[in-house]
Amino acid sequence: MGPHPAVAAIRLAVRRVLHDVLTLHPPVSPASVAVPGAASSSAPGRAPLVLVACSGGADSMALASALAFEAPRLGIRAGGVTVDHGLQPGSDLRAAEVVSRLTAFDLDPVEAVRVDVGREGGPEAAARDARYAALDAVAERHGAVAILLGHTRDDQAETVLLGLARGSGIRSLSGMATASGVGGRYRRPFLGLDRQTARKACMVQSLPVWDDPHNADPAYTRSRVRHEALPVLEKALGKGVVEALARTAQLSRDDADALDSWAAAVETSVRDDSGDLEVAKLYALPPAVRRRVLRRAAIAAGSPAGSLFARHLEEVDRLITGWRGQGAINLPGRVAVRRQGGRLVLRQG
Repeated sequence: MGPHPAVAAIRLAVRRVLHDVLTLHPPVSPASVAVPGAASSSAPGRAPLVLVACSGGADSMALASALAFEAPRLGIRAGGVTVDHGLQPGSDLRAAEVVSRLTAFDLDPVEAVRVDVGREGGPEAAARDARYAALDAVAERHGAVAILLGHTRDDQAETVLLGLARGSGIRSLSGMATASGVGGRYRRPFLGLDRQTARKACMVQSLPVWDDPHNADPAYTRSRVRHEALPVLEKALGKGVVEALARTAQLSRDDADALDSWAAAVETSVRDDSGDLEVAKLYALPPAVRRRVLRRAAIAAGSPAGSLFARHLEEVDRLITGWRGQGAINLPGRVAVRRQGGRLVLRQG
């Protein structure tokens, strides 16, 4: 008799990702060392290391259990890390408990990392930035080739709604990628599974889970989307909203990737010999491609990608499509954009 369907589903999702990881990072076999008077020999290959980021919640505990089951069968080393944000009393005890659970899965290495959460961008963004910085550092320290994250299809639907509310374009509707970060370091095996599947997998395996009170706190935007906005949409539109939003994310990502590729291909052709942008050639481009070219040019001039928003690009775009003799547009990173004699000039001051 096979495993429960929920357990089978999470293991299959992890197995697919691990196969991909092995394709990109096969075990490294040292070259045979010839010793005079002795037979040649070679040491066994060094297996790649994959870590799971685990908060102790149902999604990440299910992910950790699936990684612990699948990794040894594929010759992959598996470890775990939990991030202590220090935002709640007793968070250090919670982190220590997660470490003990991961260790009980025979994961190695396992560690807890304490971070200091700043205030920039709001509490949710600040916590996320601190968490990813800590995970990057752990991966570098241990030489991990991938870190698995427990985001589910429900998380993807919430991300799409948040992007829609920001009104910042198709890339915001793309949600989370199955692989992101440097070299595709972050992997999200569960984006095709719903949250209930992960919770059911924990229940049938008798895995204790921790429900983060922040996930139910209406002070946090994502919590309001989860407990208020999505239920209202499902009541009004019927079941299937989460699946439809997740499908929208994938379609939007495909479109955004295509437009990004188009912009990258034409960027050189719209620059003159001095490297400035030619207004007439920019004007001839479809708006979606033109704005992407402008974004790439602004970043190349020194504007930080994370601080460059749609409103900035709209102002720059008006120098092309609504020219009335406007002055320079100031972008983040002290980059100024001005129109001069049929050219757009971007300079960092």
